[in-house]
Amino acid sequence: MSNMAKTHLEKLAAADAIAERLANRNQEETVWRSSEPLRRIADAFRAQVAAEVKVAEAVKAARKAGFSWSAIGMMLGVSKQTAQHRFGKVDIGDVA
Repeated sequence: MSNMAKTHLEKLAAADAIAERLANRNQEETVWRSSEPLRRIADAFRAQVAAEVKVAEAVKAARKAGFSWSAIGMMLGVSKQTAQHRFGKVDIGDVA
């Protein structure tokens, strides 16, 4: 799977693929170095995707509660247009 995944589900699948590659890496090729830094990257990536899902869910809840894109953008530190462009699909339940 490409690291240029677009949806949260694609990103989670990419993170799983990274973890799988680390688990099944060729031990002979990496004996001389630890894979710990790569594991930390994979863990951080998974945490980032989880945070993105939480933000998308919070935006969906805010829109459902009647908050404007201006208010949401202000909370995210972006313009209302950027917030709507980034999260506009959450209005129809597309959190993935």
